[in-house]
Amino acid sequence: MEVEARRIRRFGPQRPTHRTLLPLHASSSSHNVSNTVSCWYCDYKISMFNRPLFHFGRRYSRFFKVWFSIGVGFALSALLGVTLILLWELARTLHLCGGSNKLGSFANTLFFGFPSLLPGLSLTLADAGYICVSTVISVVVHEFGHAVAATSEGIQIEYIAIFIAILFPGALVAFNYELLQTSPHLTALRVYSAGIWHNAVCCAACGLALFLLPMILFPFYSSGDSPMVLNVPPTSPLSGYLAPGDVILSVDNVPIRNAQEWLKLNTLTYNVKLNNVNVSQRSGELVVNKMKGYCIPNFMMEESKITELLETQRACPSELTAFVKSLCSANVTLDDGQSKIDLLSRGRSMYCLNAKDVIKHKRCGDDWGPATTKGGGCTCSQDEFCLAPVQEPGLVWIEIAYSSPHECLSHVQNRFPFSETSGVKETNCGGVFIFVGDVISMARSIQLTSYQPRWGPHIVAYFPNLLERILIWTFHVSLALALLNGLPVYFLDGESILDETLSHFSSLSPRKKKKVLRLCLLCGSLISLIVCFRELL
Repeated sequence: MEVEARRIRRFGPQRPTHRTLLPLHASSSSHNVSNTVSCWYCDYKISMFNRPLFHFGRRYSRFFKVWFSIGVGFALSALLGVTLILLWELARTLHLCGGSNKLGSFANTLFFGFPSLLPGLSLTLADAGYICVSTVISVVVHEFGHAVAATSEGIQIEYIAIFIAILFPGALVAFNYELLQTSPHLTALRVYSAGIWHNAVCCAACGLALFLLPMILFPFYSSGDSPMVLNVPPTSPLSGYLAPGDVILSVDNVPIRNAQEWLKLNTLTYNVKLNNVNVSQRSGELVVNKMKGYCIPNFMMEESKITELLETQRACPSELTAFVKSLCSANVTLDDGQSKIDLLSRGRSMYCLNAKDVIKHKRCGDDWGPATTKGGGCTCSQDEFCLAPVQEPGLVWIEIAYSSPHECLSHVQNRFPFSETSGVKETNCGGVFIFVGDVISMARSIQLTSYQPRWGPHIVAYFPNLLERILIWTFHVSLALALLNGLPVYFLDGESILDETLSHFSSLSPRKKKKVLRLCLLCGSLISLIVCFRELL
């Protein structure tokens, strides 16, 4: 979080309206760097950039005055917007309004700077690195805005400082406050609003870069085909199934075009499949409705049928998977209130089959979605029956098709000695394997990229993902920095912006303006603390 040094308040008599602010030369110092250390505060001051920034700001002063005047409008809008959000969040905290959570992710970004994460997902070490890099970028952009706005108005820069106050890091630009105090209120507003405005522009630049990234990388990378695997950690459920360089083609025969579709489709599959499983008892057999199934010949069913099972025994041997009959079009429901687990524990008419052999047959069932190109549907031939795999609560059965462009596999099954509930179907340069488990954790356990290098070593495949993650995190951190500094609280830019706004747009006396300012800052700070604690709890 970037923290601005508190500005000198101005409640004195009316200042003259005509005064020359432009010095002949920027201030110089024999020491380009210095530092201050105390028990609760330490900083690192840099003055070597004073002269270049001063000449740069003065050279394009006309353009920058227009540029930062636009920033004033944005900063005032941000101040009003975050104030309304604070009031809304306070009303929710005090249960004065409905429990709508539409602004929840926005408030999360406002106070913590992180994009919304799925429950149970924690930040990785790589994410922490991205946050550090994006924070440095966002703070530099913010302080550069203040520095250029000041120099374009002829206000000297004393130094740029990086500091740590107690445990909170930050940065600031120290101005010649004597000149800033004598400047018109609109000039001061441009200087104080410049940081927020530059963070907003940084967000827009990151968003545009993300949108144009496929076009920017087109000469060196292809995109929009299928995501490529960058890394499979040993702890991933897919370790041994996929390897770096493999390309994921589809999930349940639904084509996957990029890494985002991989995550969205698996999340959707998890939510839909768990809510559409019905098991009924029909003619002494277990029947599963609205599930994925395969058309299995009768002779395979008779050889693998189980009719008696003790409660302490497994339904099938470790190398086989349990299947039950499926009625994809019948609307059969439980009549006796028995649960799926209760019925399955009886072991009636269950079939133990090798998943590798099962997935070679035609699909059937109502839960394959668009996966009908391989003969899916509700109809099997007369000598076949639709069998669906038995799934434990919370587990989902999905087919994942992949290809290995750099290695044509002759014996895919030897590469995957992994799970008793998995099967692999060989193709020329890849295959199809079955995953049974928590698909959300599985999907997020591997690192994918939507860009495939046209040439070069494998390490160049990491560059688009690295650039994409930095842009995404910079967008969120820069947005949080802009909104935080727009808060009407002490020690942030919002304090100075509110002060100058009251001076410029109101006719209050200095004494009344001081009381109004203190009241607004006190209320804003207290409400911010209340909302922040609520988000943490």
